[in-house]
Amino acid sequence: MSEKINNRDDRSALLPRAVGRVVDSLTLVSIGALTFFGLWASPADVVQGDAQRIMYLHVPAAWAAYVAFGITTLASLLWLWPRTRSAVWDRVAGASAEIGLIFTGLTLLLGSLWGRPVWGVWWAWDARLVSTAVLFFLYLGYLAIRAVPAEPIVRARRSAITAVIVFIDVPIVHFSVNWWRTLHQKATVFNPELNPEIHGVMALTLWIGVVAFTLLYVSLLNRRYQLAYLEEGLEETALDSAILQRSGGVK
Repeated sequence: MSEKINNRDDRSALLPRAVGRVVDSLTLVSIGALTFFGLWASPADVVQGDAQRIMYLHVPAAWAAYVAFGITTLASLLWLWPRTRSAVWDRVAGASAEIGLIFTGLTLLLGSLWGRPVWGVWWAWDARLVSTAVLFFLYLGYLAIRAVPAEPIVRARRSAITAVIVFIDVPIVHFSVNWWRTLHQKATVFNPELNPEIHGVMALTLWIGVVAFTLLYVSLLNRRYQLAYLEEGLEETALDSAILQRSGGVK
């Protein structure tokens, strides 16, 4: 018997329309709050000056990338488990990986902009930077694998297995500053001692940034999922048309 994907839970959007609108609104509000606190309410760092303000974007972008790749891995595992196998999880995995790749690229860019005035160079062969760059290219490869033409079941399986494997680099990126001697500062909040090294308005601004980027991720994931659903419909229509033409139904 041929293997099929369970489409009983298939849907064109992850979030109900009303919920999606609320998330979009909260995203805009939180980004506005981050702009205000990041540029005006939060004081400049004593050592790094205004260059430290990039942290309010850099750290949340890295967090959002972690979340995105974590969701990709979870969705891939749910697809691999026969009892929960559904086209929904395959779409979620692909959509989340694309968004995570964008956030990873943004993390690298912001890190370079922050590193230039602090370290004096745009790029250093630092363990955190190198492992993050490797993460970027690993997920770029994952998306390339998804783009290789194949039967839906075959593409989904190989993509899911790849997603589980490449996620191994995420904890390596996070713990690199603890495992190796690096230029990059150690974790500000999620350090091994769980002792945050940031307080007051600066800590509040950082948390606002984390919330804002998390909401932005959810909003983008919902929209990218909808687009993936529509793309699948176009592919099925094109395939049906090609089959009809080959069978002589259309001349």
